[in-house]
Amino acid sequence: MVKFADRLQKIDLSGIRRLFEAAGSDAINLGLGQPDFDTPPHIKEAAKRAIDAGFTGYTPGKGIPELREAIRERFLEKNGFEIGVEDIIVTSGASEALHIALEAIVNPGDGVLIPDPGFVSYFSLTRIAGGIPKSLRLDENFRLDPDLLLEAIGPGDRVLILNSPSNPTGRVQTRDDIRAYTEIAEDYGLVIISDEVYEEFIYDGEHVSPASLTDDVITINAVSKTYAMTGWRLGYVGAPSEYIEQMLKVHQYIQACASSVSQFAALEALTGPQECVRSMCDEFRARRDLLVEGLNALGFSFPIPDGAFYLFLRVADEEGFVTKLLQNGVVTTPGSSFGENGRGHVRISYAASRSDIKRALEIIERVI
Repeated sequence: MVKFADRLQKIDLSGIRRLFEAAGSDAINLGLGQPDFDTPPHIKEAAKRAIDAGFTGYTPGKGIPELREAIRERFLEKNGFEIGVEDIIVTSGASEALHIALEAIVNPGDGVLIPDPGFVSYFSLTRIAGGIPKSLRLDENFRLDPDLLLEAIGPGDRVLILNSPSNPTGRVQTRDDIRAYTEIAEDYGLVIISDEVYEEFIYDGEHVSPASLTDDVITINAVSKTYAMTGWRLGYVGAPSEYIEQMLKVHQYIQACASSVSQFAALEALTGPQECVRSMCDEFRARRDLLVEGLNALGFSFPIPDGAFYLFLRVADEEGFVTKLLQNGVVTTPGSSFGENGRGHVRISYAASRSDIKRALEIIERVI
């Protein structure tokens, strides 16, 4: 009998992907976190130019200098913190950035504090790195109470993961709360990993980068959601030099460099016209309002999401609800996929057309 690595025995395949792949081609997909928009034309044209110009080989490990400069400027102008070009690594999606960050700073047995419910990868990648994921229960409005964070910290804890706007809850943490988290992290010697891939999609509140308030922060972002470029697999990470030096070791051996063509596309995305982003944000807001209105009319009660494109709905029977909807042609995601404290919920993605959302609401009404 083949003996597999122990660290993988507590990791399951993604419930999100499993449901997505099990659904029929004509199903209404409210399960996958992917914008239904096409990549904007000016970005695709930049990629074509890169191919025609022969930019199809390896790039510097950290990424092409022009793209890292654009990221540096974005961090400064939009996120409010200064970082050097050499302190940025361009990665194959935000997923790789998260992976190399955890591999660089987590030793076997180190505790990683994770808001729960939280994105599925946080728990699994922590285990792959040899760490111990520790759930931070969110309140009924999906807020991480700083007092609860204080109570949860133990002597072996090393990392605090933050994600605002949040997947799966759509919650945007306030400036006061972000400041409180950074002060706690400073007091207890925690490194913050801040996942900010949904920063452009905020409908209520403001985006606050922890790195604008403290130093020991690894900031992760991507062009995937912002520019409808999920398949291009292009993310990036910025951090103090000593962290980048260690993360680069992992990046070089598992990836070498991000896709050359995707890097030139990302450069155009960050430096080119931004009307496409504002247009997508306006449409996501309209879809959110449509979904909220429809679910309220059906008698559901839930916190209205502030950002991203997810609504986290409390239901009496999570598995039954998801299964019945799937049988009737609507894909959603069970809340338990996002941690033990997500149990009893369903994540509904409104990264789907208004017509699909309306049809899904009609089906939900029949099912309940």
